[in-house]
Amino acid sequence: MSPQLSPSEEPTVSRRSSVAASAGVGVFAAAIGYLLTYLLVASQAREAAGDTVAEWKAVAWFFYEAHLVDIEVSGQIGSFAGMSTLDLIAQSDAAGATLLYVVPPLVLLAAGAVLALQWNVTDLGDAVVAGAPVAIGYAVVMGLGTVATESTTETSALGIEASSSIAPALLPAIVLGGVLYPLVFATAGAAIAAVVTTR
Repeated sequence: MSPQLSPSEEPTVSRRSSVAASAGVGVFAAAIGYLLTYLLVASQAREAAGDTVAEWKAVAWFFYEAHLVDIEVSGQIGSFAGMSTLDLIAQSDAAGATLLYVVPPLVLLAAGAVLALQWNVTDLGDAVVAGAPVAIGYAVVMGLGTVATESTTETSALGIEASSSIAPALLPAIVLGGVLYPLVFATAGAAIAAVVTTR
């Protein structure tokens, strides 16, 4: 008869594999958030994109704005340059546009809760270990997305060159959207799941 393991001797997920799994869930959460954004504002994104910008990029701009990240518009005509920001969600008349602000928190809460339930997390310390590394994968996606979704146009007329560029602000996209959002909401989701399962 084989000896049974006591609860303290039961094999647990190693710290390294749990961090890697949480980071992977962060990538998955960013993808789910983007898809939900697409479902909510696809028609508005098409309108915002016009003929010069790919629709998927415009959807991504809405996704970044849902994280409170500015979409910066910079332009230059000859030696004159300027910068402004878009406010796509506020200007949108789509019924689901304002719902975009709750998409990232809800997706990240769910991601943290899933990790906590998967690993039978029962205390707040382990909840932090499960939820916080979600930020790794999420920040990578948000950082790469700022580069991938940049739209640049260049024209020249009568010897005067003009260019414009639209892209999410890089630093806020990584720090605010990529790190702070998942640190707060994925960790909170894991903590809530841990509290609920111990009752």
